Amino acid sequence: MTVPTPIPPHSLSPTPSRRPWRPCARILSGRKKAERPATGAALRKLGLFLWVFLLCAGVSGLRAADGRHAGGKLTIEYVMTMIDHSAEDFKSLTAAIEHIKYTAVVKDTSTETGEIFVRKDQKLRIDFQAPDPRTIIRNGDNLYIYTPKINRVEEYNIGKNRALADQYLALGFGTRAENLKKNYAISLIGEEDLDGHKAAVLEFIPKSDEVRKQLPKIQMWVDESSWLPVQQKFFDAGSDDYFISHYTKVMKNLKLGDGKFKPDWPKGSKVEKPHP
Repeated sequence: MTVPTPIPPHSLSPTPSRRPWRPCARILSGRKKAERPATGAALRKLGLFLWVFLLCAGVSGLRAADGRHAGGKLTIEYVMTMIDHSAEDFKSLTAAIEHIKYTAVVKDTSTETGEIFVRKDQKLRIDFQAPDPRTIIRNGDNLYIYTPKINRVEEYNIGKNRALADQYLALGFGTRAENLKKNYAISLIGEEDLDGHKAAVLEFIPKSDEVRKQLPKIQMWVDESSWLPVQQKFFDAGSDDYFISHYTKVMKNLKLGDGKFKPDWPKGSKVEKPHP
C-alpha cells in the first residue's frame, strides 16, 4: 500500500454570490423540492459530490517530466496521459474539503467544510462539520443523508437512475482517459499559478443531454507537480450560479474499511424514505 505525502493546502478566493434552488445545491443545503421526483432529486444531490470525487481521479503523484510540452507548451494529450497513468493504481482517497456555493441572484457565497472518503467500488462518505454537521453516504445504489441537528436520515435508492449516475462516475476515480473522452468533450483551457503551484486547467462538457441539463460545464485545476485535482468549479444550468470544491490534506490509497461506509445512525433517528 502506497502512503502518499499530504498535498499542501491551497487557498481559494471565489467571486462572492448565491443562487436560487438548483439540483446540485440540494445535497448541500438539505432543502427539499416537493415537485421533483425524490429519487431523481437524490441523484442530482449526489451529482455534485460525484463530481467532487469523480474528478479526483486517483492520481498517483506522478511528476511532470521532459516531454510534457510540445514546443514548450502543455498539451491536452500529455495531461490526459498523466491522468490515465495515475488512474492505474487508484483504490481510495481521503481529503479535507471546502465547498463554496455562489448564488448569483442574491450575490451570496456560503461555505461548508469537512472531510471526504472515497473508495473505487462506488463507496463515498462526506462528513460536513461546519457550519452545520451532516453526513452523506453513497454505497452502491443507496444514498443516505443524515442531519444530526434534527436527527433525521433520508434514504434513497438511485438504481433506476444508474445510467445518469454512471455518467457522473465516468469522470471518476480510476477512470481511464478513454472513458472520460467517451462521456465528455475535454479541452485544456490554460495553465494558472494556484497558490504557488502550476496547475493545468481542464474543461469538461458532458456529451449526454440529460447530464448537461444539470451540469453544462465543469472546470478542474490539476496540480502539475502531483497531478492531483486541487480545485473544481461546477457551473449550474440556467443561471450564473456555481460551486467550487477545494481539497487539502489529500491522501491516496489509505485503507478504508467497509465500516466507514456503513449507514449506522444514532438510536432514535427518524428515517424517511422518499419515493418517486
